[in-house]
Amino acid sequence: MKPAHVIGQRRADHVAIAQFINKGELVLDVGCGDGQLMELLQHERGARTRGLEVEQAGVNRCVAKGLAVVQGNADADLPVYPDDAFDAAILSKTIQELARPKFVLDELSRIARRVIVSFRNYGHWKVRTTLLTTGRIPNLGHDVGWWSDGARRPCTARDMAELAAEAGLRIAAATAVNGKPLNGKSLGRLNWTAEELVFVLERKG
Repeated sequence: MKPAHVIGQRRADHVAIAQFINKGELVLDVGCGDGQLMELLQHERGARTRGLEVEQAGVNRCVAKGLAVVQGNADADLPVYPDDAFDAAILSKTIQELARPKFVLDELSRIARRVIVSFRNYGHWKVRTTLLTTGRIPNLGHDVGWWSDGARRPCTARDMAELAAEAGLRIAAATAVNGKPLNGKSLGRLNWTAEELVFVLERKG
Protein backbone atom coordinates (compact mmCIF):
# COMPACT_ATOMS: atom_id res chain seq x y z
CA MET A 1 0.00 0.00 0.00
CA LYS A 2 1.52 3.30 -1.07
CA PRO A 3 1.48 6.25 1.33
CA ALA A 4 -1.30 8.74 0.59
CA HIS A 5 1.15 11.46 -0.34
CA VAL A 6 2.58 9.29 -3.16
CA ILE A 7 -0.74 8.77 -4.91
CA GLY A 8 -2.04 11.30 -7.44
CA GLN A 9 0.93 13.66 -7.31
CA ARG A 10 3.06 12.48 -10.18
CA ARG A 11 4.69 15.05 -12.39
CA ALA A 12 4.73 13.99 -16.03
CA ASP A 13 8.50 14.34 -16.32
CA HIS A 14 8.94 12.24 -13.17
CA VAL A 15 6.98 9.40 -14.78
CA ALA A 16 9.07 9.74 -17.95
CA ILE A 17 12.31 9.66 -15.94
CA ALA A 18 11.23 6.65 -13.89
CA GLN A 19 11.13 4.34 -16.93
CA PHE A 20 14.92 4.62 -17.16
CA ILE A 21 15.56 3.51 -13.56
CA ASN A 22 16.04 -0.17 -12.77
CA LYS A 23 15.24 -2.08 -9.60
CA GLY A 24 17.86 -1.76 -6.89
CA GLU A 25 19.76 1.08 -8.52
CA LEU A 26 21.25 3.80 -6.34
CA VAL A 27 20.01 7.17 -7.60
CA LEU A 28 20.95 10.75 -6.71
CA ASP A 29 18.16 13.30 -7.27
CA VAL A 30 19.78 16.74 -7.57
CA GLY A 31 17.37 19.54 -6.76
CA CYS A 32 14.93 17.04 -5.29
CA GLY A 33 12.46 19.60 -3.89
CA ASP A 34 9.97 17.89 -1.61
CA GLY A 35 11.03 14.41 -2.70
CA GLN A 36 8.15 13.42 -4.99
CA LEU A 37 10.43 11.82 -7.57
CA MET A 38 12.39 9.97 -4.93
CA GLU A 39 9.16 8.51 -3.55
CA LEU A 40 8.06 7.42 -7.00
CA LEU A 41 11.39 5.73 -7.70
CA GLN A 42 11.38 3.93 -4.37
CA HIS A 43 7.81 2.68 -4.42
CA GLU A 44 7.36 1.90 -8.11
CA ARG A 45 10.88 1.18 -9.40
CA GLY A 46 12.46 -0.36 -6.31
CA ALA A 47 15.32 2.12 -6.41
CA ARG A 48 17.48 3.31 -3.54
CA THR A 49 17.49 7.09 -3.52
CA ARG A 50 19.50 9.98 -2.14
CA GLY A 51 18.67 13.65 -2.58
CA LEU A 52 20.47 16.99 -2.74
CA GLU A 53 18.37 20.12 -2.23
CA VAL A 54 19.43 23.74 -1.79
CA GLU A 55 16.32 24.94 0.06
CA GLN A 56 16.09 24.00 3.73
CA ALA A 57 12.28 23.86 3.54
CA GLY A 58 12.52 21.16 0.86
CA VAL A 59 15.06 19.21 2.92
CA ASN A 60 12.76 19.37 5.94
CA ARG A 61 9.79 18.04 3.95
CA CYS A 62 11.90 15.18 2.59
CA VAL A 63 13.28 14.23 6.00
CA ALA A 64 9.75 14.28 7.41
CA LYS A 65 8.87 11.62 4.82
CA GLY A 66 11.84 9.48 5.82
CA LEU A 67 13.86 10.31 2.68
CA ALA A 68 17.66 10.53 2.70
CA VAL A 69 18.30 14.13 1.67
CA VAL A 70 21.04 16.62 2.49
CA GLN A 71 21.13 20.35 1.98
CA GLY A 72 23.62 21.45 -0.64
CA ASN A 73 24.19 23.54 -3.75
CA ALA A 74 24.85 21.54 -6.91
CA ASP A 75 26.78 24.47 -8.38
CA ALA A 76 29.40 24.08 -5.64
CA ASP A 77 29.03 20.93 -3.54
CA LEU A 78 29.18 17.98 -5.96
CA PRO A 79 33.00 17.52 -5.81
CA VAL A 80 32.64 15.91 -2.34
CA TYR A 81 30.98 12.85 -3.92
CA PRO A 82 33.34 10.01 -4.98
CA ASP A 83 33.64 8.64 -8.51
CA ASP A 84 30.98 6.16 -9.63
CA ALA A 85 29.06 6.48 -6.36
CA PHE A 86 25.66 6.19 -8.08
CA ASP A 87 24.06 4.23 -10.90
CA ALA A 88 22.15 7.32 -12.04
CA ALA A 89 21.96 11.02 -11.22
CA ILE A 90 18.86 13.04 -12.06
CA LEU A 91 18.23 16.69 -12.86
CA SER A 92 14.44 17.03 -13.17
CA LYS A 93 13.73 20.53 -14.46
CA THR A 94 16.81 21.63 -12.56
CA ILE A 95 19.55 22.14 -15.12
CA GLN A 96 17.99 25.35 -16.49
CA GLU A 97 18.06 26.83 -12.97
CA LEU A 98 21.77 26.25 -12.40
CA ALA A 99 24.44 28.92 -12.46
CA ARG A 100 27.04 26.39 -13.73
CA PRO A 101 25.23 23.74 -15.80
CA LYS A 102 28.34 22.37 -17.51
CA PHE A 103 30.20 22.09 -14.21
CA VAL A 104 27.25 20.17 -12.76
CA LEU A 105 27.06 17.83 -15.77
CA ASP A 106 30.81 17.23 -15.57
CA GLU A 107 30.55 16.33 -11.90
CA LEU A 108 27.44 14.17 -12.26
CA SER A 109 28.99 12.21 -15.13
CA ARG A 110 31.92 11.52 -12.80
CA ILE A 111 29.88 10.34 -9.83
CA ALA A 112 27.13 8.46 -11.75
CA ARG A 113 27.18 6.00 -14.63
CA ARG A 114 24.42 7.89 -16.39
CA VAL A 115 22.75 11.28 -16.01
CA ILE A 116 19.04 11.78 -16.67
CA VAL A 117 17.91 15.32 -17.45
CA SER A 118 14.39 16.70 -17.94
CA PHE A 119 13.96 20.22 -19.28
CA ARG A 120 11.64 22.63 -21.06
CA ASN A 121 12.37 22.75 -24.80
CA TYR A 122 12.33 26.25 -26.22
CA GLY A 123 12.83 24.86 -29.72
CA HIS A 124 9.18 23.72 -29.81
CA TRP A 125 7.24 25.00 -32.81
CA LYS A 126 4.82 26.99 -30.63
CA VAL A 127 7.72 28.84 -29.05
CA ARG A 128 9.24 29.63 -32.44
CA THR A 129 5.89 30.78 -33.85
CA THR A 130 5.08 32.95 -30.85
CA LEU A 131 8.50 34.55 -30.89
CA LEU A 132 8.26 35.19 -34.62
CA THR A 133 4.73 36.63 -34.57
CA THR A 134 4.77 38.56 -31.29
CA GLY A 135 8.43 39.21 -30.57
CA ARG A 136 7.92 37.83 -27.06
CA ILE A 137 9.30 34.79 -25.25
CA PRO A 138 6.35 32.48 -24.51
CA ASN A 139 5.83 30.64 -21.27
CA LEU A 140 6.02 26.83 -21.22
CA GLY A 141 4.61 26.51 -17.71
CA HIS A 142 1.18 27.24 -16.27
CA ASP A 143 1.63 30.93 -15.49
CA VAL A 144 1.06 33.90 -17.76
CA GLY A 145 4.44 35.62 -17.90
CA TRP A 146 7.85 34.40 -19.01
CA TRP A 147 9.26 35.57 -15.67
CA SER A 148 7.27 32.94 -13.79
CA ASP A 149 8.24 29.99 -16.00
CA GLY A 150 11.14 28.94 -13.80
CA ALA A 151 13.83 28.57 -16.49
CA ARG A 152 16.72 30.91 -15.88
CA ARG A 153 18.46 29.50 -18.95
CA PRO A 154 15.96 28.80 -21.76
CA CYS A 155 17.43 26.32 -24.23
CA THR A 156 16.41 23.95 -27.00
CA ALA A 157 16.94 20.23 -27.43
CA ARG A 158 19.86 20.96 -29.73
CA ASP A 159 21.39 23.29 -27.15
CA MET A 160 21.15 20.56 -24.52
CA ALA A 161 22.70 18.03 -26.90
CA GLU A 162 25.58 20.43 -27.53
CA LEU A 163 26.11 20.91 -23.79
CA ALA A 164 26.13 17.15 -23.29
CA ALA A 165 28.76 16.75 -26.01
CA GLU A 166 30.89 19.46 -24.39
CA ALA A 167 30.72 17.46 -21.17
CA GLY A 168 31.87 14.32 -23.00
CA LEU A 169 28.44 12.66 -22.89
CA ARG A 170 26.32 10.98 -25.52
CA ILE A 171 22.54 10.81 -25.69
CA ALA A 172 21.74 7.16 -24.99
CA ALA A 173 17.98 7.79 -25.13
CA ALA A 174 15.63 10.73 -25.54
CA THR A 175 11.90 11.08 -25.11
CA ALA A 176 9.22 13.69 -25.10
CA VAL A 177 7.44 13.79 -21.76
CA ASN A 178 4.35 11.60 -22.32
CA GLY A 179 6.10 10.11 -25.36
CA LYS A 180 8.07 6.98 -26.23
CA PRO A 181 11.88 6.77 -26.01
CA LEU A 182 13.69 7.49 -29.27
CA ASN A 183 17.30 7.40 -30.33
CA GLY A 184 19.46 10.47 -30.85
CA LYS A 185 18.80 10.48 -34.59
CA SER A 186 15.25 11.70 -33.89
CA LEU A 187 16.48 14.76 -32.04
CA GLY A 188 15.52 17.15 -34.85
CA ARG A 189 11.89 16.04 -34.72
CA LEU A 190 11.78 16.20 -30.92
CA ASN A 191 13.23 19.70 -31.05
CA TRP A 192 10.18 20.78 -33.07
CA THR A 193 7.43 18.79 -31.40
CA ALA A 194 8.22 18.28 -27.69
CA GLU A 195 7.54 20.95 -25.07
CA GLU A 196 9.37 18.94 -22.42
CA LEU A 197 12.11 16.40 -22.94
CA VAL A 198 14.04 13.77 -21.04
CA PHE A 199 17.61 12.92 -22.07
CA VAL A 200 19.54 9.92 -20.77
CA LEU A 201 23.22 10.78 -20.98
CA GLU A 202 26.17 8.41 -20.77
CA ARG A 203 29.91 8.79 -20.98
CA LYS A 204 31.37 8.40 -24.44
CA GLY A 205 33.54 5.42 -25.19
